[in-house]
Amino acid sequence: MVGLDLRRLRFLREFEERGTLAAVAVALGYSPSTVSQQLALLEKDAGTPLLEKAGRGVRLNDAGRLLAQHARVLLTAAEAAEADLAALGGDVRGTVRAGGLQSAARRLLVPAVARMQVDRPRVRVEIFELELEAALPGLRLGTVDLVIGDEYDGHPRPRPAGMRFSVLLEEPIRVVLPATHPLAASGAPVAISRLRSDVWTSSAEGTGHHAMVVGTCRTLGGYEPDVRHRSNDADVQLELVRATGAVALMPPLALPAGDTGLAVRDLAEATLERRLVTVTRDAPPAPALTAFMAAVTAAAVTAAAVPDR
Repeated sequence: MVGLDLRRLRFLREFEERGTLAAVAVALGYSPSTVSQQLALLEKDAGTPLLEKAGRGVRLNDAGRLLAQHARVLLTAAEAAEADLAALGGDVRGTVRAGGLQSAARRLLVPAVARMQVDRPRVRVEIFELELEAALPGLRLGTVDLVIGDEYDGHPRPRPAGMRFSVLLEEPIRVVLPATHPLAASGAPVAISRLRSDVWTSSAEGTGHHAMVVGTCRTLGGYEPDVRHRSNDADVQLELVRATGAVALMPPLALPAGDTGLAVRDLAEATLERRLVTVTRDAPPAPALTAFMAAVTAAAVTAAAVPDR
């Protein structure tokens, strides 16, 4: 057996995680034929088959699964070595790939990128909008470095092994009504129980926000909400409130300032919070990632200091 190529080991690790050549191709930005070729070359390096036929596709055999386990260890060690060498040199450079839900991308990641361009110009930062569930495979495999996710009171997220979660920002949940809504006139807190007959908007099913909206109506209001509209775009939800009279539950970070078409009110029955959390691999971070996380934290401190919208 000749030496094992770390790059090809990453293809194997991706395949173990994602299960198909097509999924690996999408994740790494290659064609399925290139992925297949790289895995074939890894089999040649290893001196043994790593894949076996499974219907119309392929799957790992015993040797493939064994090598994939070792690949995780080797890739993690290589990542740690790169971080230690970069720290020793004192030159902060490299690439950071960060994602997050829409409000976090807009209010935290974008300001952090702008700050890095001034403070750490040799660090290349790539950001994208992505929910935590979709980002976890990339985090595990090293194709994503940092994700900002959210969780709500009563709806905690799982804490997968190998991931490091840190609370970045806590903010209260507000009731968002159209300015013409009968309950908007007084400015008083709004009882969820009084919104039983309203049409609701939320994020897509399966997201923490959707679960929070439904769970809040069930727990505090005693009813099943008519969640007629679903969008992961907060601006779409807010336009539904303005234009159609729907109602919503949102944190301040997702709300515009001084919008006369909206009435933002406290909940009458309870205080609910959203926590924004950073998620990284549980491994020594490279100096570039450390610098970017500091910029994200600074953006969160600034956001927390802004009065509720």
